[in-house]
Parts: sequence; structure tokens; C-alpha cells
Amino acid sequence: MLRLCREHQWQMDDLDWSLEPRAMTRESERAVVQYFTDMSGIELLAAELFRVQRDLTDDATLREIFDWFVVDEERHSVVAQRLADHYNVHQYEDYQLNPHLVRFRPQFIKTIKLLSPEIANAYITAGELLLDIALLRSLNDYVDDEMSGAAMKLINRDESRHIAIDFHMMERYATAPDRDDRTWFESARAAPAMARLLYHAGPFFRDVFFAPMDRVDPGAVRLLEAFKRIQLFNAKDEIASRPFTRFMRTLQDVYNTPGVKQTFGPLIARVMGLDVRVIEVLYTDAEEEQAANMTFSELADEAIALKNRAA
Repeated sequence: MLRLCREHQWQMDDLDWSLEPRAMTRESERAVVQYFTDMSGIELLAAELFRVQRDLTDDATLREIFDWFVVDEERHSVVAQRLADHYNVHQYEDYQLNPHLVRFRPQFIKTIKLLSPEIANAYITAGELLLDIALLRSLNDYVDDEMSGAAMKLINRDESRHIAIDFHMMERYATAPDRDDRTWFESARAAPAMARLLYHAGPFFRDVFFAPMDRVDPGAVRLLEAFKRIQLFNAKDEIASRPFTRFMRTLQDVYNTPGVKQTFGPLIARVMGLDVRVIEVLYTDAEEEQAANMTFSELADEAIALKNRAA
């Protein structure tokens, strides 16, 4: 993996930015420019998460891999902003990062640093699956333009490496002996920070992920694909036994209890920071059994194959 990180680096100017963007309606242009603007911010958030993971490991190889991942995500951020500028043909408005993304980012980074490293990895694994399987694929199809396609091809290659390591780290944390070196004071600080994080997560995911997906992924096909992967992964015994996963799955189980959904469903969804569509159980018993018998590497390969699947 480290060799791939070193050999597969690329630069923004490797892309041909002289290509003419295809003609779009006013509504589509405004949507595309805003989505790429927000993507720029999301990629910087991913870079911060990889910095946290780098700082939490004492493995020299992993530290260098995470260093390269930071470089990847910062490059993706610059390319996303360049794509926003490329498609901002008519300059209909002054595009800014979504305010919910702006508010979520510092709270997220602060909280992740206070919590155990497996939680940082759980968030980045789920986030990258959602971004790669659903949002980027669907956004690229929606843009339907040579410039976007060329950029996404290179970004996608980088993200495949990230997903492989995300799954490796999930296995590493899930199979390691429990260890929590935090002091009582650090643990006490983490609880309210986590509460604030969940408070900001709902509006962030709604505006930056779910709302764009409603436009670029009619029928939520890829959105549900991504969340099914996340649910199946979390149902695997080694992951399901971890404290954070138990907490989130307990909320999901309560939500899906007959009679609870109608009364407390919106409240539970708000606490989880998720759309009600993805709190439903999205997999069958047969799919759960199959995932349980797969290795972490096989699960990673399946996720990478899914995100590379043609529309």
C-alpha cells in the first residue's frame, strides 16, 4: 500500500482544464457548482481525520500511508474547487461552503480527538463509503461531462486505497485488546463533545449529503447501497461488539421496534444524525450471514468493486 501511495501521486495540472463545460440549465449549474464547493470542504475534513489517525498510531508504515492520504485529500479539495470554478460559467451567485458544514467541521475534529481512535476510523470509513459509493458516482453521472469524468477517475483511484486501509484499520481496532488510556477528565470532556457533535451532525448530513443525493440519485438507489454496506459491516461480530457501534445499533433497533417509529422515530433520527430512510434495516438475513463469513479484505474488495461499477 505504501508503494502504491508513492507511485500513484498526480497533480491538478495533469488534467486538461481547457475542456469546455457542457451547457447546463441555470438550476443545474447552480446545483453542480454548490456541490463541488461543498465537496472541497468535505475533502479537507477527510484530510483532518487522516491526520488524527496518523497521530494515533505508532506504526511507521501506517504513519507514512496516512501522510500520503492527507496529501490525497488536500489535492481532492483543490480539484473540487477548481471543478466548481470550471462549471461556474454564468456566476449566478457567490458560492460559499454550506454553513452546516462550516459549523460541523470544528466540532467534529475536536470531538474525534477526544474519543477513541476506532471512532475516528468508524466515521471516516462510513463517510468514505457514502462519498465514494453514492455521492461522487452520482454527481459525476449528473454532471455528465468529460472534465468531471477525468477528475473523478483519478480521485476514485486514490479513494480505493483509502477504503482498503479504512477496512484494515477497522479490523485492527476490532481485534486488538481493549485499551483506553484517557484520564477521567478526558473521558468527562468527551461526553458533552459527542453530544454537540450529534447535534450538528443532523443538519450537516441533511444539507451536504442527503439533499444533493435526492437530486443526483433519483430513487436513492446508490444512497441505500452505501448505507447497506455500512450496516452490514457494523453487523459483523467483531465490529458489532465495539462500544460506539453498540450505541448506534441500539438506537437503530429501538427505531425499528414496532410502535416506536411512529412516535419517537424523528427524535431518534435526529440523535443519530441520519435520514429515516437509512435507519431502516437495509439487508436480508442471507446478506448478513454472507457478510459475517467474509474477511475484512473481502468486504473492502466488495465495496471497492461496488463504487467502481458503471451506472
